[in-house]
Amino acid sequence: MVAKQTVYVNEFTDGILDPRKEMAYSVKDGGFIVANTTPGCWGPMITPALKGGHEVTKPVYVEGAEVGDAIAIHIRSMEITSLATASGNDKPVDGRFLGDPFVAVKCPECGTMNPETFIDGIGKEAIRCKTCREDITPFVFTHAYSMGLDNDKKIGITLNKEAAEKVGQEAKKYMNTPENSIQNPVLTFAPHDLVGAIARIRPFLGQLGTTPARPTPDSHNAGDFGQFLVDAPHDYGVTREQLEDRTDGHMDINRVRSGAILICPVKVPGGGVYLGDMHAMQGDGEIAGHTTDVSGIVNLQVEVMKNVQLDGPVLLPIVDDLPELAKPFSDEEKRQAEQLSKAWGIEELEESYPVSFVGTGADLNEATTNGMERAAALFGITVPEVMNRATINGGIEIGRHPGVVTVTFLAPHHYLEANGLLDLVKNQYG
Repeated sequence: MVAKQTVYVNEFTDGILDPRKEMAYSVKDGGFIVANTTPGCWGPMITPALKGGHEVTKPVYVEGAEVGDAIAIHIRSMEITSLATASGNDKPVDGRFLGDPFVAVKCPECGTMNPETFIDGIGKEAIRCKTCREDITPFVFTHAYSMGLDNDKKIGITLNKEAAEKVGQEAKKYMNTPENSIQNPVLTFAPHDLVGAIARIRPFLGQLGTTPARPTPDSHNAGDFGQFLVDAPHDYGVTREQLEDRTDGHMDINRVRSGAILICPVKVPGGGVYLGDMHAMQGDGEIAGHTTDVSGIVNLQVEVMKNVQLDGPVLLPIVDDLPELAKPFSDEEKRQAEQLSKAWGIEELEESYPVSFVGTGADLNEATTNGMERAAALFGITVPEVMNRATINGGIEIGRHPGVVTVTFLAPHHYLEANGLLDLVKNQYG
């Protein structure tokens, strides 16, 4: 396949990130990926034919990217296209899945695995098995809401019963799902437990990354949700050792937004860049388990970084999203430090820049350890040094509860230079 300077992606996986499949798109090193993304989480979760819990874009082959390299993904822009959305806490429905309701949905009536469905009306029983017409939804809400978004995508408000049912009748229109999407829009459920709440819109990508080294359900490409795959009874079960083939593309880190750079490991030839699960807003932790999934248009630029060997993603957020202690020093702060160094006889001060390591694990403690170990391994330092630097020059922030964090600190110039990151980091932070 001939690599293009710009690829336009409007096709989606069946929920499985599969490195054995030939990639449908190819982009040049330095080229652009423009994608019309589908909503994540709830829509795919109530669509049994999707086997991963999300509906991400088909992966893009990046020319020149080889296993052991990294790909820097510059998020140039993202725009919400949905007019409304819905979300809330989930509860799996017993008897409608084999081991994992995100992956292996089974019709309780006819026994069909991952059946095709159709929508019959609105409400929590509207999703029906196409084979036998049985209510097939593997998840229901415990508390949920519908939300309308303003035209400028600055503010959202949660809807009452009348408004929720109105948008539920035309769910695809209000969600603005792309033509090639097969998901059942969650607005069909017309939830309205929370009415009149105002929320600020700040979009970001819950899914962005590279293809893992083994077939993996997309929402489980992370150390926390990936735990569901360990010894699972379905086709995508893995051992704990095989879980290391993940690339942690499902992060739900609200700092993965316009202006940020995400540096991703390459674990298959060409990398296989994919994206999706755009959220209209989310506080740290996504503590409800789900947030406001929306359709959108995203513009990315990719850059191959040769021989930059990473185990997981490294994030370069915009300055406003950095922990206060990790922000680059101002000229005045540098002047004050120079004066202090003379008073104490310190001959040389560090030149340092922010860097944020993504860590994932079964819980937040494991995720924090994972992030610190990744930083230590890349820079050839000890975990205690990472701990000290993150304490005085950074912070640990929650991406997703129960097990995604960022370990952020100011890294010395020579650490970054030795590992091929200096130019990229300096360009991001000046």
